[in-house]
Amino acid sequence: MVRVQVWVGGRLFQAERALLEQHCGFFRGLFRSGMREARAAEVRLGALSPEGFGTALRVLRGERPALADDELLPAVECAAFLQAPALARFLEHSLTAANCGLLCDAAAAFGLRDVLHSAALLVLDAGGRPAELALPEARAYVAALRPSSYVAVTTHTPAPGFLEDASRTLCYLDEQEDAWRTLAALPLEASTLLAGVATLANKLYIVGGVRGASKEVVELGFCYDPQDGSWRRFPSPHQPRYDTTLVGFDGGLYALGGEHRRTPMSSVERYDPAAGRWSFVADLPQPATGVPSAQACGRLFACLWRPADVTTIVEYVAPSDAWLPAAEMRHPQSYGHCMVAHRDSLYVVRNGPSDDFLHCAIDCLNLATGQWTELPGQFVNTKGALFTAVVRGDVVYTVSRLATMLYAIEDGTWRLLRERVGFPRPGSLQTFLLRLPPDILGPVASPLPEL
Repeated sequence: MVRVQVWVGGRLFQAERALLEQHCGFFRGLFRSGMREARAAEVRLGALSPEGFGTALRVLRGERPALADDELLPAVECAAFLQAPALARFLEHSLTAANCGLLCDAAAAFGLRDVLHSAALLVLDAGGRPAELALPEARAYVAALRPSSYVAVTTHTPAPGFLEDASRTLCYLDEQEDAWRTLAALPLEASTLLAGVATLANKLYIVGGVRGASKEVVELGFCYDPQDGSWRRFPSPHQPRYDTTLVGFDGGLYALGGEHRRTPMSSVERYDPAAGRWSFVADLPQPATGVPSAQACGRLFACLWRPADVTTIVEYVAPSDAWLPAAEMRHPQSYGHCMVAHRDSLYVVRNGPSDDFLHCAIDCLNLATGQWTELPGQFVNTKGALFTAVVRGDVVYTVSRLATMLYAIEDGTWRLLRERVGFPRPGSLQTFLLRLPPDILGPVASPLPEL
């Protein structure tokens, strides 16, 4: 292994030449330039801080350091100067509601476009305002974007064209007016019953779903773009599947497990939107349906349950195409219904205690320490409110027909923040976040008439 001595601000670092050449455009250009410096065993970088370069080396070597606020600016500067995409992605994954304003200003100052975009979106979702930012470039960028809206869809099966169903719609929560409004009608051929639903790059994708008592799989996929309100079809996975979990992760869609002909599956497929095709990746460790999944710190996790009262958290590691065990917990007669992530923690919502489905228990896994803690108290499961949840900034959104509940995440606990109107339609819900055009104002989603 060829090593290079790198002097930064009077501090000496020993670095692997191949690592620097692979991950940093600056060093790649230097080492391939043919100049005398390209063959030197020593490089001097006077313009950077040693703290930022030290962070860069740790990240490029595969570490995930927790950065204090005063370490963020040197890391942003280093990512820009060294042209290090891996460090820039790490900074995106390090965003929190507390540091997004600082990273937004820093990314605007040093021209890190992807970090700027992610930070600006979180500024909006965390309730921040453009005027609170220091740099005019950052303020202008945030002002041109839209915050996320909470969107829900209930269960529908393909409908004949001659049957008009006003409830067959996507709906979003108008928080100012405390009302659910209609966003768009579903395509007649689409099914959301036991379908995989996910967002990627601010587009909604629906995969699978069933029709009829025989659970015939709907083999059409549908993509909704809120910018122009359009639907388009896209290919289905190679393996027909329903009750699959669809996840938007790392630029692709992942269909996790599911069922076909009443047989659970462990297979996983990835859809590449740019290429327009699916491919198989590593199987889940066991067959599973309706797999709870969440993303934290740029990592993808799934929650699996074994009949021996064991809940297992596994992580998908894309570079090695493998599912690796991350943690497990044991609770009698209890399994996870959904899982959400906030910063470096995963929250598993499960039935409890024992077989009491009127209440939910929530367990928190801290990824940095690997420790489990159980949130104090019991959360009332108002007819499925906690069976679906999403995180926006530091707030968890859950919904049922009775109420839309917002919980603030504070020091690893959930505190009821406010209560909004319930979803006006019956059926199991799937929820997600979308950024909607500024001029959209759909009609209020009226409840179905009482029979």
